[in-house]
Amino acid sequence: MHPIQHAAEHPDRPAIIMAQSGETLSYAAMDGLANRFAHWLREQGMQPGDAFAVYLENRIEYLPLMWGSQRIGTVMVPVSTHLTAEETAYILDDSSAKLIVSSDRFASLVDELRKLKPDLSMLIFGGEGSEDAAEALAAQRDASPSDMVAGYEMLYSSGTTGRPKGIKPTVPDPDPQAGPNPLVMVMTAVFGVPGDGTCRYLSPAPLYHAAPLRWCASVHRLGGTVVVMEKFDPEAALAAIERYEIDTSQWVPTHFVRLLKLPEEVRGKYDLSSLKRAIHAAAPCPVPVKQAMIDWWGPIIQEYYAGSEGNGMTFVTSTDWLTHPGTVGRPIFGELHICDEYGNELPAGDTGLIYWLAPTPFAYHNDPEKTASVTNAQGWTTLGDIGRVDEEGFLYLTDRKSNMIISGGVNIYPQEIENLLVTHDKVTDAAVIGAPDEEMGERVVAVVQPERMEDAGEALASELTDFLAAHLARMKLPRQIDFRSDLPREANGKLYKRKLKEEYAAAAD
Repeated sequence: MHPIQHAAEHPDRPAIIMAQSGETLSYAAMDGLANRFAHWLREQGMQPGDAFAVYLENRIEYLPLMWGSQRIGTVMVPVSTHLTAEETAYILDDSSAKLIVSSDRFASLVDELRKLKPDLSMLIFGGEGSEDAAEALAAQRDASPSDMVAGYEMLYSSGTTGRPKGIKPTVPDPDPQAGPNPLVMVMTAVFGVPGDGTCRYLSPAPLYHAAPLRWCASVHRLGGTVVVMEKFDPEAALAAIERYEIDTSQWVPTHFVRLLKLPEEVRGKYDLSSLKRAIHAAAPCPVPVKQAMIDWWGPIIQEYYAGSEGNGMTFVTSTDWLTHPGTVGRPIFGELHICDEYGNELPAGDTGLIYWLAPTPFAYHNDPEKTASVTNAQGWTTLGDIGRVDEEGFLYLTDRKSNMIISGGVNIYPQEIENLLVTHDKVTDAAVIGAPDEEMGERVVAVVQPERMEDAGEALASELTDFLAAHLARMKLPRQIDFRSDLPREANGKLYKRKLKEEYAAAAD
């Protein structure tokens, strides 16, 4: 079904609840807001295929903006709120966005954008004059556009290894209410999400990412209630599960790490009995972290591996994971292949580049060279991840190809080191990179965010080195451990290692 139908049949059912504030939007109210935004876009001269950008915090209007865009054939481009004005301007130019929707929370960035792109139209929540979103939308009609045509969102990769890349999906059916929707079918048939409108789904991550946006949209297609956290906080997440009787939730490994570091008395304070599915993805989860979550929440942890490109997907239950620790599951979408550097397929057990034969094609927007670079002679595509498949067909991730460190001619995968570091009780987060080294080519450097910055120093560095030495070969041990109060990590769990590498390379120069 579609939110339009749910609004007609269950107008008073909550569609969106903001977790911390409790602000609520019913299906009828969401439908009206979506229609007003669609009319406003048309008033700006937007035609099917025209793009606009959204640079917003998690707020109750975010999802209605998407639904409004999808009724008139426009292309919504969500932008990470971690990006600078210059990086945002690049995405605006690359996507040919004709306007941007933002809020007064990002007033300084909006002012910088005005200088970079003086002709760019803006709609600002909390803005002034003709740019004020509340006033502009209130002037529009609640009724649906008479000639609806489906639009879509174009997501940009997080840019962890270079400029963000727009991922242009297959153009949808022109009827916005057409079905069935592939993700909805996977959610109900594979993940067990209720399809009768009773789902209460917690989304703790920013809505500009692929999984939060698309899974929230799919819950709306099922007639469920989406509970959106304004900002992730581990205890607030537990409180939201109890308060809203959440049955389905989606996380990234950094969420798990921070939940597990809560004091025992806080972890045991909340009733989590309503939770039936805790789904995670976006980044590899350290084995001890996932084991601890299963011990705490029970065998309700489900994992999938996929990318915004939509070329393949794996899935694993807690039961299968416990007998195959570290796996991200077996394919449920797309055909999986492991290949060597020349594109030759490797046998089970061998490590190589992960390729997919995708059921539907994708292309990077305005970048045919990038599209070609991830496609091999057989037409299979890769996201740049390295892994292996066992005899039973379970996939295990090793790391990203771009993250590999070559030190003294030896290949070292940082993920293994990072996974160990975050299990130390004095570590909140960690990034491991290769820094330039005259003798070895690259040396292993760990950049650590400690639980308490006052612990940072030589004593903790020595303690962490001893901790790692008990588990890793000598060649994998960091030759340098630095401390930071924060790491450049996206809220979807991905590290901007490129920024760290550039910093250390500049220091070496």
